[in-house]
Amino acid sequence: MTGAHGKPTALGGPDQLRPISELPREACQALAGVVFDVDDTVTRAGTLEEAAYSAMFRLREAGLKLVAVTGRPLGFAELMARMWPIDLAVGENGAGYLRLDAAGLRAGYYADAETRAAHAAALAAVRDRISAEAPWARLTDDHWARRCDVAWDIGERVQLEAARIEALRALIEGAGARCVVSSVHAHAMLGDYDKANGVVRACEDVFGTQLGPTELERWLFIGDSGNDAAAFAYFPVSAGVANVREHLARLPVLPRYVSRADRGLGYAEIARVITEHR
Repeated sequence: MTGAHGKPTALGGPDQLRPISELPREACQALAGVVFDVDDTVTRAGTLEEAAYSAMFRLREAGLKLVAVTGRPLGFAELMARMWPIDLAVGENGAGYLRLDAAGLRAGYYADAETRAAHAAALAAVRDRISAEAPWARLTDDHWARRCDVAWDIGERVQLEAARIEALRALIEGAGARCVVSSVHAHAMLGDYDKANGVVRACEDVFGTQLGPTELERWLFIGDSGNDAAAFAYFPVSAGVANVREHLARLPVLPRYVSRADRGLGYAEIARVITEHR
């Protein structure tokens, strides 16, 4: 089995889960940017870790573009774009993006307005059906800020056992939506976007950069869980924070490198390797 660019994707293969200390100096020096997940990659228990926030500044100072990509609402991504030291925030697993520059805040979406309106109506029906069939499933407490998806809490305020998470996934898919599961939420989505192609489209719109096979080698992706699967598969240079090991069953393609530390401390560890080599 092979993945993007013909690289082996067998679980635990020799090119995967290598210590981040083995990331080559020349690869770090060639980087143009870093794309990273948010929940449990730069946060711990929902709070942005100080070490991770500081690491973002160090990466920017090293001349790298920073793109945050998250399953969190686009309303939250707007705050990230406004207040974090990043160049671009992609929200709702690739559904749209926010960019703050001298001209002000700019928003873009993967789907056009007519399609988004149709998706909203269909997702409302999915939400109502699950409410009736699975009263134990609780919507996320950030649902008010969502623009393109519906999400349920599986590991943030409530802790669902694995069997119920899979039951919720089956209900979402049975209702006609796609489902991706992160460390904290299960998302119902429509359309063909994901974290990988959402970032690709946003970078092309904002930077004029086409992340094709050659350019991809100059971007590093950092993540931790199931909704990062598309990005781990797409970006040939990738790293997981240590807690990615808790989600290997949901990752058909593993990150090439992994940190020793977990969550935001792991992100800071990865950033330190990059900046020291640059």
